[in-house]
Amino acid sequence: MAVSNPVVDDTEIDAAAATSGSSFYLAMRILPAAQRDAMYQVYAFCRAVDDIADSDLPRADRAAALERWRADIDACYAGAPRASLRALTRHIHTFHLQREDFHAMIDGMAMDAAADICAPDEATLDLYCDRVASAAGRLSVRIFGMQEEPGRLLAHHLGRALQLTNILRDIDEDAGINRCYLPRELLAREGIAITNPAQIADDPSLPRVCATLAARAQEHFAASDAIMDREPRSQVRAPRIMSGVYRVLLERTLERGFDIPRTKVSKPKLRLLWIVARYALF
Repeated sequence: MAVSNPVVDDTEIDAAAATSGSSFYLAMRILPAAQRDAMYQVYAFCRAVDDIADSDLPRADRAAALERWRADIDACYAGAPRASLRALTRHIHTFHLQREDFHAMIDGMAMDAAADICAPDEATLDLYCDRVASAAGRLSVRIFGMQEEPGRLLAHHLGRALQLTNILRDIDEDAGINRCYLPRELLAREGIAITNPAQIADDPSLPRVCATLAARAQEHFAASDAIMDREPRSQVRAPRIMSGVYRVLLERTLERGFDIPRTKVSKPKLRLLWIVARYALF
């Protein structure tokens, strides 16, 4: 959702409230208190920079606001955070969160803020997914207590699975704000001209592009499962829920199909609650 004037607010952030509408909220709720609050704070940061990237401010103002966030993150690591980031700073030190992952998230939002993305090449799309999704995953797996190598691998695969699911689900919503994240190589293979997002979204050959991208997302989900199967159950309960929720969204998106007119994909609440219960209680 676009915001008209994202400004620096130095009051303490109600991170739980900022997180409550997220698809990840239920996964965060099952965590022990310290981990739960750390995830709320990280998500509040992600939401804040995402709101800037999607705002209707002039692009130069969006870029400047993101650079202020970069300076704010640096201040957290220097031990001089603004008041609203004191809680995040505590968690940075407790869970050894890496500055480069916060910066990567800002870099990803800067890609959206700098220009309307339309049919990026495969390498650019993968970089974008790494920055806006896997970077958040790298922060999260440290909070979950995972070891470095399996944690990074899980962040890589699950982050891409989730972001590709978002891209497939939100084709029309993205086209409405003049964006298209479908890779140009897949579009070219199906003979779809790289014109503008609205025309790409209406092309009758689009379902074949989406089927290829959905298969890629499913491969990343499968790789994520293999990693989580090898790790201590207590460390992967939350990412299991995140994966389960987004797998349902991908299934719903595939059931809806990609022929026009496309309907909005809704979340099946009872099924999501069952996923939470499955991994939280058992």
